[in-house]
Amino acid sequence: MRPLAAYLRSLDPRLPRDVYVLELGALVNAFGNGVVLPFLLIYLHNVRGIPFGLAGSAAAVQSAAALASGFLGGTLSDRLGPKRVLLASLVVMTVAFALMPTIRTAWQTFAIYTLWGVGSGSFWPSQSALLAAMTPAARRAPAYALQRLSMNVGVALGGVVAGLIASVGDPGSFTILFGIDCATFVGYMLVLARVRAPALHEGRLGGSWRAVLRDRVFTVYTLLNAAFMTAAISLVVELLPAFGKNVAGISEKEVGIVFALDAVGVVIFQLPVVKLSEGRRRMHGFALMGALWAATLLAVWAAGSWTSATAAFAILAGVMLVFAVGECLHGAIHTPLSVDLAPPQLVGRYTAAASISWQMGWIVGPAAGGFLLQHRPLLLWPIAAGINLAAAAGALALEAHLPESVRRTPRGEPAVLPIPANG
Repeated sequence: MRPLAAYLRSLDPRLPRDVYVLELGALVNAFGNGVVLPFLLIYLHNVRGIPFGLAGSAAAVQSAAALASGFLGGTLSDRLGPKRVLLASLVVMTVAFALMPTIRTAWQTFAIYTLWGVGSGSFWPSQSALLAAMTPAARRAPAYALQRLSMNVGVALGGVVAGLIASVGDPGSFTILFGIDCATFVGYMLVLARVRAPALHEGRLGGSWRAVLRDRVFTVYTLLNAAFMTAAISLVVELLPAFGKNVAGISEKEVGIVFALDAVGVVIFQLPVVKLSEGRRRMHGFALMGALWAATLLAVWAAGSWTSATAAFAILAGVMLVFAVGECLHGAIHTPLSVDLAPPQLVGRYTAAASISWQMGWIVGPAAGGFLLQHRPLLLWPIAAGINLAAAAGALALEAHLPESVRRTPRGEPAVLPIPANG
């Protein structure tokens, strides 16, 4: 038992108290995300009668709005403070999801998804910048790993609950889901009220987006992440639930379980993966992530091509657990490396650029994937697998161009530092 106890102690992220408070808010908010995200495309197509192509395009519009909002959110996070920006983004998203039950036509979908994008585009960079400011540099990988873990605990619980509530024969069941999501946004705002705002950098007014774009290594790294988002996470989150129901033939409850298993996998594997990544080459981890995702996407293709609904459910359940290991690698590498590459006065903009790479993926992935899902659903997954393998090769090629000091995930001693309040 002693070796097991020592191993479990080694997984302790050892972070400042306010970071744990922030992670609690992320957990509450993620529960709401888990309630709605697996069923948004099903709601639009199966309940409101909106074709897959238009529904996928609405998701792309949401990401386009988020991309534009991300530039502003990153700038304001550097200048005004990430906590203020995060609170404002939560208010906007609360309004957007409160309006979801009113959707009846495609144009209403596009309008509400645009509002959602305005909020979400500023949400991610401000949350990441706030976490970076609250965490000692050597503990950022565990901090972001714990954030990914907290969010996936919430998503897992939310997905299971939503699977028990949602029914395409009862539109009111989706109104309940949207109401739960709105309540969790408010809950996150209440938690944020207890977090002390970190001090702003004294050079915050002198930074610019031109300085970010001049960083060629970071730009290439951001584009690589956009490729992974396009061909992996965006497809699994946005399109796999609808593919499972409408092509593989699994039920709504099974959709909820499959979606939740991805989150369960992250909960199980995230801290061990980040511990294993300490001292190891980050780009090798990124390449391994791409290879794992390519394998899982090919398994999705096989589940839809050759199996019964029962076998498809078993395959997709296994797929999500393996896919989660890749997500754990992403959580240990992507944002911590983005922050490590950033000058202190530009952390908000660098985390915004990192978030924008997600939005770029969500623009291209759901839009192109939605039309493929409508016309050639089985072709989608091998194409996506090939893109992941190409991006993995690109990650290996980028390593030589990274500064030597950031090529490996740092090994750090615990450090719990006071956070000066920003008056």
